[in-house]
Amino acid sequence: MQIELIETFLDLCTTRSFNRTADRLGITQSTVSGRVRSLEATLGHRLFIRSRSGTELTTEGLRFAPHARALLHGWTEARHAIGETGSGAVTMRIGIQHDLVGIHFSELIKDFRAALPGTSFLFEADYSAQMSSDLSTGVEDFAILFTPRFHPDLYFETLGEITYLMVSTETDRLGEVNAETYIMPHYSDAMPQIHAQMHPRLASASLSIGQNAAMVALLGSLGGTAYVLRQSATDLIRAGTCRLVGDAPPIPQPIYAGLHIRNRHRSMHRRLLQILRNRFGPSGPSLARRRVG
Repeated sequence: MQIELIETFLDLCTTRSFNRTADRLGITQSTVSGRVRSLEATLGHRLFIRSRSGTELTTEGLRFAPHARALLHGWTEARHAIGETGSGAVTMRIGIQHDLVGIHFSELIKDFRAALPGTSFLFEADYSAQMSSDLSTGVEDFAILFTPRFHPDLYFETLGEITYLMVSTETDRLGEVNAETYIMPHYSDAMPQIHAQMHPRLASASLSIGQNAAMVALLGSLGGTAYVLRQSATDLIRAGTCRLVGDAPPIPQPIYAGLHIRNRHRSMHRRLLQILRNRFGPSGPSLARRRVG
């Protein structure tokens, strides 16, 4: 059985959309449909039902899903085993939270390549929910993320934390922040709740952003007040674009490493995890108290 049929099936289980799976896998919708038909022909059962309301798994599809994950995990283990014995190259697919791409990213790539010189790396910026799903299905080998989706097959470890600071084009005092021009931070699932406890007056903001780069761009074009990464705050202040809202409390965001539990003790994954501990942990190059933002 071709492994891409399994990968396509599992991705479609997650997206429930032939269009979205095609976009995520970088193929056409007709290719997705063709792969599903091939898999259904091989198994002798229909796996999906398509309707105007969306795509749903059949009973047979639901029964096949855990076996498909096991097949993909077996393939991933075999691929890693070949790579680790030196008889062939292996590709490590690593997901990284969007807001972490600008933090030590080039140093991480350099360290990863030095630690595993015979390995090819594919980095993909994404959000925590999708990375957790990709780890469980074997689509990704490793993830650096904000919000773990706990699952019995996954292992997560806290690495450190980054910090978001409030800046404004209008004021440097929290009491003078205009709620109408305030942009709500939604960088992780927990942040809206944390923010609401800190700033109940601003919790009803009509605009919310989930990516630091987009927030910085909006502050530059529209103005207003928002939380951005510490380094972004420094850059905006130095450029004269914003002022620091000095009496607004910072918002910390923990960083986690995630991997499938079967890979936790593999030499390749242990090396990458140690690099991340050194980079983001309490003794990391830019850090005190496990902060790296």
